[in-house]
Amino acid sequence: METINEGKVRFKSYVGDKISKKLPVFYNPVMKLNRDVSVLLLDSVDKKEMQLALPLAATGIRGIRFLIELKKEKVKFISFNDKSDEAVKLIKGNLKLNKIKSKDKIKIFNLDANNFLLNSKGFDYIDIDPFGSPNFLLDSAVKRIARNGILAVTATDTAALCGSSKNACLRKYWSKALKNEFCHEIGLRILIKKIQEVASQHDKALKPIFSYSKDHYFRIFFHCEKGKKKADEIIKNHGYVLYCKDCLFRETAADVFNSKECPFCNSKLDYAGKLWLGQLWDKKIVTKMNKEAKKTKDKDLIKLMQIITDESKINSVGFYDIAKVVKHNKLKHVPKKELLIKEIKKAKLKVAETHIRPNSIRSDITLKELVKIIRNIN
Repeated sequence: METINEGKVRFKSYVGDKISKKLPVFYNPVMKLNRDVSVLLLDSVDKKEMQLALPLAATGIRGIRFLIELKKEKVKFISFNDKSDEAVKLIKGNLKLNKIKSKDKIKIFNLDANNFLLNSKGFDYIDIDPFGSPNFLLDSAVKRIARNGILAVTATDTAALCGSSKNACLRKYWSKALKNEFCHEIGLRILIKKIQEVASQHDKALKPIFSYSKDHYFRIFFHCEKGKKKADEIIKNHGYVLYCKDCLFRETAADVFNSKECPFCNSKLDYAGKLWLGQLWDKKIVTKMNKEAKKTKDKDLIKLMQIITDESKINSVGFYDIAKVVKHNKLKHVPKKELLIKEIKKAKLKVAETHIRPNSIRSDITLKELVKIIRNIN
């Protein structure tokens, strides 16, 4: 057991040589940024007096950070839950360590996560942050998220979502993954689609307001609305990405029943899907989060938020890996990313770097136009 500092919180946790769910109570220091973003988002949304739920509370670090770091008017109460007796003991100890005594704002449960959610009356914010797939909690979480509530979901099983285990993706997420240069975005969009499908069964519409891919995990925040028509509108944004591995051509499609050849090189197109084809972010919320991030001294958080702020202004599915575009089109040199962005902007097209992959850009430019600009730079 060690005493650790994270954000404005000091807490005790078990620490191993490797990050493992075999720890008596799970704690992952790599997920600090995940928790930083959660604090940032809740402080940026237009909601007060929220009832928050942490079905997998573990050490309690996320909830304690909410209590200490969020604006006072944000939290009505937080429910900490963990089925582990040791975790519940640790949560109580960490609350005491941080001198948190407000019993009115804290409820602690020692239940199975699904039982905890289903036995409740509902919450304005539910945070699902498991080790692996979130599937086992989705139905219960959807049932208990309130109208206009926020559902936050993390998934760490990137092997399935990014195409390394295609059968696992079909089995768990009811979609075909694709292992290519933007497989992490495809995985993110497949995860969004799966969660939305679960919600639609209960006549709930989940719209992504903030999404990102980082290290070994995906993270999505959804805004919940109720109603059959709203759920139907969400489902209409599900479709496929057609992709040519020989020249990197891609396009979105409503179906793949009429598969066709690549218009660039006549190769057979592969596909990923179904997946979410809509926006990954709410631009207004992202702008507020970016302003709040700049008030911190966290360089990683500031950098991530600035990139996503620029990226959120471009409504495109997928992005371009500059080096792969150069290689596949047999161009002379890989241009500097900053220079390429400048030239694309000169052509009056939208462009920004993407947080998902280094040396890559998100843009509304076509592949043909991009190749032409790179050729002119060379």
